[in-house]
Amino acid sequence: MADPARPLSAAQIRGYLAEVADALPRDGPQLSIVMVGGSLLAWHGLRRTTVDVDSVRRLTGELREAAATVARRHDLDPHWLNDKAAGFAPAGLRDQDAAVLLDRPRLRVLGAPLDQVFLMKLFAARSRDVADLVALWPHAGFGSPDHAARRLHEAYPHLERDPHLVDFIGSIAKQAGAAHGTGRQSSFETTFGNELGRDGPSIDRGR
Repeated sequence: MADPARPLSAAQIRGYLAEVADALPRDGPQLSIVMVGGSLLAWHGLRRTTVDVDSVRRLTGELREAAATVARRHDLDPHWLNDKAAGFAPAGLRDQDAAVLLDRPRLRVLGAPLDQVFLMKLFAARSRDVADLVALWPHAGFGSPDHAARRLHEAYPHLERDPHLVDFIGSIAKQAGAAHGTGRQSSFETTFGNELGRDGPSIDRGR
């Protein structure tokens, strides 16, 4: 029976996606996925494991069937490859800015730019995303917390203004700096709670 909580390492993600490519019918156009989320962080060595592979590109029926074949072969969760993130793609995410992670005749896997992944994580603002935000900050290329906040609202124009947003991003940047200096990540709950006097960001949208 599939274990939905089984962690996937970067090596497993690479191997399973290669198997998906091989499981697709030989004839047909090249399909693509655009990887985001924890799977992309794992791919880049920014976290150890993830529980699924997220794509902001909708999966075709052929891709779903190929992913299901791989899931049965390795006893994976049926939705180990999914497109649940497609509804949360930032406005600035473009295929031409993405890195090619895997290129097979029937399947191309793209990795979203890390600044866009940071914005998606920031938009979600779940407690479990904080460690990823800290890991992403040095690679996202934002000049300041204010810059990141402006980019967030450009990516999600409908998002309501939050007076705590810049402070929240500042706490992420501070933790990233501390982690870079010590080789380990500091606790979000300690840093953010001490600085802002509450348990978490008001922008937590519960996803």
